[in-house]
Amino acid sequence: MSMKRARDIREQLASLLERVEIELTSNSNDLNAIKKSIISGFFPHAAKLQKNGTYRRVKHLQSVQIHPSLGLAEVLPRLVLYHEPVLTTKEYMRHVTEIKPEWLLEIAPHYYQLNDVEDSSSKKMPRGRGLA
Repeated sequence: MSMKRARDIREQLASLLERVEIELTSNSNDLNAIKKSIISGFFPHAAKLQKNGTYRRVKHLQSVQIHPSLGLAEVLPRLVLYHEPVLTTKEYMRHVTEIKPEWLLEIAPHYYQLNDVEDSSSKKMPRGRGLA
């Protein structure tokens, strides 16, 4: 059903481009541009992977999981954006895509700061605090 809807939307957009005489082209950055446009509307719906394999919303610190029916549930990307939460016995994310932290900072600097999206495993320990 969703593939048919995607095809219908693509055909509608192609028709609109033809009507206003804009050439339909594609390039390798299309996917990133599409993801960035989705982020611009749904930037509050970002979630970071935790060490225990679950996700936590970046700003609201609420635990969520990728819905098990989605392919990304097997991959577990570090940072995702979702469209819709689904509440059953747990809170799941549906309509999920992997994103890059710098995209959140670029598109929503009014909402996110670097420490919000940094990978906690990459943070260095302060000097003098390491194990001897």
